[in-house]
Amino acid sequence: MLPAEAHAQGAGPFASLSGSWSGGGTISLASGASERIRCRAAYDVGSGGRAVQLSIRCASDSYNFDLAGSVVSQGGAITGTWSESSRGVNGTVSGRASGNQIQAYAQGSGFSAGLSLATHGNRQSVVIRPTGADVTSVSIALARR
Repeated sequence: MLPAEAHAQGAGPFASLSGSWSGGGTISLASGASERIRCRAAYDVGSGGRAVQLSIRCASDSYNFDLAGSVVSQGGAITGTWSESSRGVNGTVSGRASGNQIQAYAQGSGFSAGLSLATHGNRQSVVIRPTGADVTSVSIALARR
């Protein structure tokens, strides 16, 4: 086995996220309306790919969010914290990471959402499905910058 292959096999689930990403997608509102949304994401990966500090900023014509988080992985389980600065909310995140897929659940005071993230090389898809909010889903496709 080549050294690079050995490193890739031993890397944690966040290793492929590292760097800056940008792209866009759709935000669906509880009113039934949907809007195009533009996003930027940055992932600062540490601990051999087993820890990540993340920042995702998105904006549409009438909606924006600024999400930050800190997540660690141990044995496929992920745990951490998140905050959203434009609304002043924060909470915890938990879930599973396997291969290029992350499935997580974020909750805080008066807010909860499911999150699915898949990374394929320099492309990433993110789907956020809040419950009981003015937004019913956010679906974005990002490319590494």
